[in-house]
Parts: sequence; structure tokens; C-alpha cells
Amino acid sequence: MSENGLVDWLLESKIPSIRYLTMRKMQDRSEDDAEVQQARQQIMTTGPVPDILAQQTDQGNWAGENNYYQPKYRSTHWSMLLLVEFAADPQDEHLQRGADFMLADTAERAIQTHAPDHQDLACFWANVLRYVLYCGYADDPRLANVIKVLTLAAGPRGWGCVHNGQLACAWGAIRALWGLAALPEHLRTPEVNAAIDSGMDFIFGDIYSLTAANYPTDGSVHKHWSRLNFPLFYQADILLALRAAADLGQLDRPGVQAGLQWLVDRRGSNGRWSGASPYRSTTWPGIGGREETRRWISLHAARILQQAGMPIA
Repeated sequence: MSENGLVDWLLESKIPSIRYLTMRKMQDRSEDDAEVQQARQQIMTTGPVPDILAQQTDQGNWAGENNYYQPKYRSTHWSMLLLVEFAADPQDEHLQRGADFMLADTAERAIQTHAPDHQDLACFWANVLRYVLYCGYADDPRLANVIKVLTLAAGPRGWGCVHNGQLACAWGAIRALWGLAALPEHLRTPEVNAAIDSGMDFIFGDIYSLTAANYPTDGSVHKHWSRLNFPLFYQADILLALRAAADLGQLDRPGVQAGLQWLVDRRGSNGRWSGASPYRSTTWPGIGGREETRRWISLHAARILQQAGMPIA
């Protein structure tokens, strides 16, 4: 399949988010382009986004949840994460309410997490950071406490995680890189840059290997790691690690190269990538069947290779 053939196939998607992101990321078309605008408007009226938004309460959280984290993967935290992945309009009142709700409801937890004996989950805070930044809350004073959780996770706590036997957690570090990558330049403090360097050295450095998956663990390597998945939630895989490196503009780093080649090798003879949506049954409907999952994964894979200056077909 030629590059044009891959793009044409992506643009045939029934999910407007895929069409929009293909035009913006793969074709570098302007936000003012008529077809781009049409797809952006359709994101809010068809496909998974309106189904998710329909269940939001006036307070900003999602109906029927036990708390913002449960149940997985339909409560407020996960719904906001999906809305970012699906390129929902960040200025829409639903997203604004959701971001404000999460910043308010996690404020005390964020401050408590700064205490030396109160380690928290880097993956959780990284996802919060990503979606509140997406919604335009970069200069909200509450955000500083979220960022501090991640800089502490990278520095004094060495990416350790209670769910990984207090060992350094690759999932948490990758999620943190993905979240910190969204920070605007004026928030890239020395502490933030040190956290990014720490995460990149951990995931793509000389000690561990992205493709060998030999990161510290108190169990076995998760089956998701070496297959392509979309969407993921607190989890991470090779594809998400490469997405984070791409967002940080660090695809030229030596430790990333093996991952890029792995991605090339995973491309099928038809020029597309295959993968899985492992949490389809526990999240919102409308993310699409197997063909749309292949499109999501192919879109992310092709965008990474394109940004790295490598052929995508």
C-alpha cells in the first residue's frame, strides 16, 4: 500500500476523530480547511464522543460512578482521557466542566501526595495532567500541585510504584512522559525538564530496552507490552512510549531507534498495522470494531514514523 493509499484508507473511517486527526497530523492540513472543520464538528455529533458526553452531570462528573476512578473505564477520569484521545473540542462546556471537576476533586489528594511517605500513582496524575492541559488549564494555579507529583515521582521516588513492588514502573514513567510532553514552554521548569530526562533515560536509555521489555517488575511482562493497543488507560505499551517520545520531539534519541524499527517490522504486507482494543467491553461503546481499531493503531504508528522521517509505506 502506498502512503496515499494508507491515508485514503484512514479517511474512509466512519469515526470522525480518525478522519480529523489524519488530515491534521498526516496531511498537515490547516484547522481552517473546510473538510477539517467538517470533521471537527462531526466529532461532537457522531461517533463515540457524544455518547460519552451524554452521561456527564451538571457538576462535571459522570453519572453512575462510584468515584472519579471507578468503575473502569467509564467514570470521570477515564472518560476525560478518552475525550482527549478522540480529539473532542477542548472548549466544549462538557470538557471544561470535566477538567474543572477533576482539578477540584483531586486538589487535596495532590497536596497529600507531596509528603515523603505518601507515594501515589504517576500514571494517574500524568493522565490528569494531559487532559486538563488539553482543556486549556495550563495557567490554573491548581495545576502546579499535579506537576509536582510527577517531578517527585521522577526524582526522589525513582518512578517507584506500590503496584510494582515499589520498583521503578515503566508504565508510570511512560504515562508521565506523555503528560509532561503537553506542557507549554513556560511551564518547562528545571524540575520538569529533569523529570523528562529521568523518564527518557529510564525508558530509552542504556540500562533497559524498550523492545526487550526488561524493566523492573515483581511479576511477568504484561501481554499488552509487545502488541499494539488502542485505547489504553493507565497501562502503557511500546506504541504509547513512542507516541510520548514523538510528542517530546525526541525520536532521534539512540534508544528510540530499536522501537521505531520494531514498529516498521510490525507493519503488515497490506501496509497497515493490526492490534487490539483490550478494554472495549469495559469502556464506552462507539470506539469501533476491529477495522477501526486497526485504523487507530495505523494512524498513530504512521504518524510516529512520518515524524521520524521514515517511510510509512
